[in-house]
Amino acid sequence: MASPQKTSEQGFFQGNSPGGISSASHSQGSFIMAQITIRFLAIAFTAAAIPVMITAEEPISLFGMAILPSYKQSSAMKFLLGANATVCAFTVLSLLFVWSLRRSGSKHINYFLLHLHDMVMTLLLMSGCSAATAVGYLSQYGQPETSWSPICDIVKKFCHQILISTVLSYLAFFCYLALDILSVHKLLSRETE
Repeated sequence: MASPQKTSEQGFFQGNSPGGISSASHSQGSFIMAQITIRFLAIAFTAAAIPVMITAEEPISLFGMAILPSYKQSSAMKFLLGANATVCAFTVLSLLFVWSLRRSGSKHINYFLLHLHDMVMTLLLMSGCSAATAVGYLSQYGQPETSWSPICDIVKKFCHQILISTVLSYLAFFCYLALDILSVHKLLSRETE
């Protein structure tokens, strides 16, 4: 026969579940699983965005001159490529850190450092995506007030690849936004434990 469970103000977090596993360790396991899954998604999105950006070229002939549009001609696209590479590398490294948090006795500062890392990566992706979006918008629609002509009707394949790379980067940004929310939730819940 099962023994009755003790209740307290924090009984919800510390009480045993019917399977004998404490709710705190179950919560910790769910947190780690969500962190690892979302980080793998962020790695996949940034790793996919990099080659799509690098291979975005479309040779054209304009007024008898051969032109090869490339991401290298735009500082915003180079910045997005660098942001994706940085985030991809640091996300791989952060997986090792998250794995070390699986112990329930991890210090509060470790969760704060994880949140700080996630926030920096989120801001880096947001700035790269914003810069690429601005240049992409001008490439697609131009700006008549400054005589900036749209080029995407001439280099459709190039613009399409840049769009795909930017969308993949935005998906990585949303992964990191979710990680930020998870980290803040974990920090707040640890304060109540």
